[in-house]
Amino acid sequence: MEKRQASSFYQHFDESERPTVDYFVGLFNQFLFKNEPILTDFLNPREQYIFREIVGGYAQLYSFGGFSNAEKKRLLLCDWGQAYEPSMFKVTLLEIDYPQKWSELTHSQILGVLTHLGIELDTFGDIINDENGKWQFFVKTELKDYFIEQVTRVGRTKVKLHDLPLSKVLAQEDDSKELSVITISLRLDAVVSAVTNLSRSQVKKIIADGEVKLNWHLVAQSNIIVSVQDMFSIRHYGRYEIINLATTKKGKKRLEIKAWQAKKR
Repeated sequence: MEKRQASSFYQHFDESERPTVDYFVGLFNQFLFKNEPILTDFLNPREQYIFREIVGGYAQLYSFGGFSNAEKKRLLLCDWGQAYEPSMFKVTLLEIDYPQKWSELTHSQILGVLTHLGIELDTFGDIINDENGKWQFFVKTELKDYFIEQVTRVGRTKVKLHDLPLSKVLAQEDDSKELSVITISLRLDAVVSAVTNLSRSQVKKIIADGEVKLNWHLVAQSNIIVSVQDMFSIRHYGRYEIINLATTKKGKKRLEIKAWQAKKR
């Protein structure tokens, strides 16, 4: 296998993603040089897609985030044919112990606490619950003790973290729905307008107000062109992944979208 050149992949991704491309090309070249498996941090689906595109069919990529439907996962880059088991991904499950009778936690509260620990987002995975007050999340095993020591409050609620075997993960259902929408173009504002029924001027405002993310990044421009595999989220509406697109007889765009719509607005 030949060493990868990051510049050869730039044309396939947005300019803002070049640092990510550089990083993953570096990981792949490190794998070639050392000939040893490489374990990534927790990657979001877009990062997973970019890494897979860079690796191609030249090596094996396994992924694991703690449970089968995990969104954020650690990827293991290794030679073809190498066997793996979940323990190789060094993912630890932490459950939040708190007085459920008197307090209520939310996903945004927990995420806020974790993001203010002074660590990177890629050090922890999905935050999940069972709709009955139990909350769990996944972390890199090597940082387990740090999370347990540092997370003692969520909002005004005192909490304590306990590590559990992965067999104790809360059951999760895929509550996504598939939508088919028609839009006049593949511009981000046109697509957001199609899924929300907001006017283009309203969409431009919520984009300007920082309420729309594309591939986990805040966007400031409305004229970005989206494509298959892109994921965008809209505050108060939900998350949407473009899984297929086609052109109608009248020249409009038909998008097949997987949607995780917000439960409350």
